Amino acid sequence: MRLTKHAHACVTVEKDDTRLVIDPGTLTPDAADAVGRAQAVLITHEHFDHFDEKLLAAAIADRPELQIYGTAGVATALGTQGGRVHTVAEGDTFTVGSVTVAVHGHRHALIHADIPCPDNVGYLLDGGTLYHPGDAYYAPGVPVRTLLLPTSGPWTKLGEAADYVRAVKPERVVQIHELMLSDLGQHSVANLLGENGLTGIAVERLAPGTAVQL
Repeated sequence: MRLTKHAHACVTVEKDDTRLVIDPGTLTPDAADAVGRAQAVLITHEHFDHFDEKLLAAAIADRPELQIYGTAGVATALGTQGGRVHTVAEGDTFTVGSVTVAVHGHRHALIHADIPCPDNVGYLLDGGTLYHPGDAYYAPGVPVRTLLLPTSGPWTKLGEAADYVRAVKPERVVQIHELMLSDLGQHSVANLLGENGLTGIAVERLAPGTAVQL
């Protein structure tokens, strides 16, 4: 499996002839190009930095083969589109091409008591090869080889991020959701959470466009 990091929360995953995009939001400049080359798009929740509604509405209108998976809020925004927009929730499993997907979690992390928490799901690919949690530190309770770790945002706390990595116990950690941190902030977070810090596991910082093998 090949992982390509895009800006913020968006990644592309490729295996054999299957290409998936997770969370192409409005903060990802090349989201349209990523979606245009994918068979399916997976959305963790409906916040703008994960879900570009206009982009996906146009893409699904232009490409009758495109499939979209997301929460009920995502499906409400896009409509069912003849069955090509699929509502998923914790416990669901599905397959896109050669990639199996299991759905974990159910709620966005709390920002503040005055701000509603939407539904949020995480996607576990190929039996634990990769886990994208969206905006929640939800441990799926199964082995995870590569964890995509959100490191910035109004809901994140470094102590909770450390405890999350410890709970999941992945073999590998790749930073996502980083745009609210300066370069110095990202370096500091990687040091605090990384192999010589609180978790003992290196936090990989991939520049947008970088691809790695999983």
